[in-house]
Amino acid sequence: MPGPLVSSDWLRSNLDEVVVADVRWYLDGRSGRAAYEAGHIPGAVFVDLDADLSGPPSAAGGRHPLPSPEDFAAASTALGMGDGCTVVAYDDAGGTVAGRLWWMRRALREPVALLDGGLAAWSGPLSSEYPAVTPAHASARPWPAAAFASIEEVDELRRAAGTVLLDARSPERYRGQPNDIDPRFGHIPGAVSAPCAANLTAAGRLRGAEELRAMYAAAGVERGTEVVAYCGSGVSANLDLLALEVAGLGPGRLFVGSWSAWGADEDRPVATGAAPG
Repeated sequence: MPGPLVSSDWLRSNLDEVVVADVRWYLDGRSGRAAYEAGHIPGAVFVDLDADLSGPPSAAGGRHPLPSPEDFAAASTALGMGDGCTVVAYDDAGGTVAGRLWWMRRALREPVALLDGGLAAWSGPLSSEYPAVTPAHASARPWPAAAFASIEEVDELRRAAGTVLLDARSPERYRGQPNDIDPRFGHIPGAVSAPCAANLTAAGRLRGAEELRAMYAAAGVERGTEVVAYCGSGVSANLDLLALEVAGLGPGRLFVGSWSAWGADEDRPVATGAAPG
């Protein structure tokens, strides 16, 4: 595999050698499965963000906590994403959803890539049929601490010199503009705004490595900087983590509970406005 990103041409040439994962999901409540059934890359399996890539939501864990290793292994086995299988994930949102599967498999050192540009970049025909899936054994392994940060660690790291905390939500949510999503309005004090959408070109493709390096340098990230990324619920922040790796600045860590966990805890401080606070 050429790297954390693959092109549509590469995927077409290697379609029979990889597991293609359709990870469409919508914050506004639309059905990702319905979108999959209306048309997907031939042979792609549907990966449900809520059922396959998340545990039960809670105030402490956030809207999309990690599933248990056993549950993720069972889901991966059933979907044919076994140990050593190369998985290419895509969505129709620039990788802001499919990046969750990319990071989870990346954390477990399993071969995985994101389709650059997502479904819109696919130049071949689409299918509306469910493929015949051959289960492939996936081992249950603990989530590596090096890839994830707990809420207690984030509370310490946000005040630590040499650490950058990235908020991948929109600038409006970062500043504290009222909305229907967040439990409280604002951001974690000390966090820098790094909207996941800024990683993408107007065509929905990831920006080049040099451009990404410059963008993250402006946020205080250089080679060797310890980085933790968060978003609303531990999904779209994974695109920041992928961008950091493409830029040669990663790997970072994911705060899985993200704002849905931090904001739900009334004892945690909140900053508003455009400055980190």
